[in-house]
This record gives sequence, C-alpha cells and structure tokens, in this order.
Amino acid sequence: MIVGTMAFDAIETPFGKVDKIIGGSATYAAWAASHFVSPIKQVSIIGGDFPAEEIELLKAKDVWFDGVEQLPNDKSFFWSGKYHLDMNNRDTLITDLNVLAKFNPKVPENYQDCDYVMLANLMPSLQFSVIKQLRERPAFLIMDTMNFWMETAMEGLLEVLPHVDLLLVNESEARQLSGEVSLVRAAEKIRAMGPRYIIIKKGEHGALLFYENQLFAAPALPIADVIDPTGAGDSFGGGFIGYLARTGDLSYSNMKAAVVIGSAMASFCVEQFGPQALKTIQPLDIADRVSQFLELMSVDIEVSLFI
Repeated sequence: MIVGTMAFDAIETPFGKVDKIIGGSATYAAWAASHFVSPIKQVSIIGGDFPAEEIELLKAKDVWFDGVEQLPNDKSFFWSGKYHLDMNNRDTLITDLNVLAKFNPKVPENYQDCDYVMLANLMPSLQFSVIKQLRERPAFLIMDTMNFWMETAMEGLLEVLPHVDLLLVNESEARQLSGEVSLVRAAEKIRAMGPRYIIIKKGEHGALLFYENQLFAAPALPIADVIDPTGAGDSFGGGFIGYLARTGDLSYSNMKAAVVIGSAMASFCVEQFGPQALKTIQPLDIADRVSQFLELMSVDIEVSLFI
C-alpha cells in the first residue's frame, strides 16, 4: 500500500521546462514499485481534472484505486518549482493544495492485508491516521517526511516515528530533525525516536542505510543528463519497498540490496520530466542499471599487502 499525493507539477530546470505534468509522491512511488510487485494499493485524493488516461495507465500496472478519492468539482494538488544549476536546490514557486486540503485518507477493507506499507510525504497527522486504521501491523512500514513538517508539525511527526520501521529523509532533513551535523550522529538520534532503520538520501552522492551499529553506503550512478530530479526520492522509496515486497526478505543484507534497487529506480526517474521514464522502462533495463551499480561497488584489494 502506498499513501501520498497524486498531483500536477510545473517544473523548470536548466535543461527545460514543463508547464503541467503528472506528479505527486504516490504517483512516482507507485510507478517505481509496480516494476517489482502487484497489486499496488493506492491511497490518495485527486480532482476531476486528473487525466483519465493516467489513471488507466496505472490501473494497467495493477495499481488499485479503491483508496483514491476523486472530487469531480475540485482541482488536483498543484506544485510549481524551479531548480538551480546544481540541481540539488530548488525554489518552490506555487503550492495550491486544492483537494489535498480536504484529504482524509481511508483504508478500504480490501487493503487490510497489505504487509508492506509506504507512507509517502504527507502531513504527519494524515500518516498517523492511516497507521491507526490498520487492524494488524504490517511486516514493514516506511515513512517519508520533509523539512516543512519539522517546521510546522514537529509534535505530530514525533508521534508517528515510534510506529514506523524505517524513516526516509535527505541530508538536510536528517540534520534538522536530529540537531546534529554528523549524519552518523543524526541517524543515532533519529533511531532513538523510534524507527529501527534510517535511510539518508544524498542525491547525486548516493544513499546511506543505518541499522543498529551497521552502516551501508550505496553510490549514485553518474547520469550524463539529469533532466528533472523531482520525484527521485519517491521513486527510490517505491523501488525500495517494491523490492522488499517482491522478495519477502527483511534481512539486513536484503535491505542493502533494496537500497541499490531504490537508487536504480531514482536514476531512471531523473532522466526525463515527471514519471515518464518509469512508465517505459523494461525488466532488462532495470537489470542492466542494477548491474552498473554493482560494478560501481565492486573492488578487489589484497588486504594482506598492508600487514
């Protein structure tokens, strides 16, 4: 099950501009996860303007819409942003909540069997409301959040954290939440707030997975043409949890593999505007991309030479 936004975005990067394209955290996550597992049980809200063809494309990938509320007379959530030259920083130009202001997520009866749940970026109180609707605790529950909620809803965020298995944040969010500069110390402090696992996304520098006293660092694949980084983190999360659900293996070693899978899906995402690349990739494309990651991580050193 994936809970999050389905929206329209207007995006400007140094490499181009789109005035209106499908976006939203749950949209990116669903497309990424759908390459590994089905069905994807979506919980979101959309307006009457959300394109029917986009809904049909997702349904064709076995994304369920029983938990997606559509308000025919209202507009979908809209976000507009402009990226700086380094593509790591952006300015938000417009945020129109529209239907999102009325979002009260409901977990349908036929969603209660979900063992893997991703709470994509949303107001913490909405994320918590979904958790409280689940009759049984999922096998694995991951949560994404952002700086804005730390500034405006910290109390609610701290209330949710003890109920999730993994928190997904970027570097600045990890530092803001923990009050620590060191990412290692930041992860320690955040784990003390509840989640057993922390993934810190480092954009073009990869991702870090923290669990107890263990740390795994996955590189980012150098991409020649980064067109649009919007949704890369959501694609990472979708690929990560989709792979875990596909394998049914929650060991630490498989968690590391899931980080590589998530990184691979994020690398596809940034190559085109919106989720377009995630719609067209094939299993062989994913296999080839994962092989490139493994090649990046492979090194042979004869340690005995130094002893």
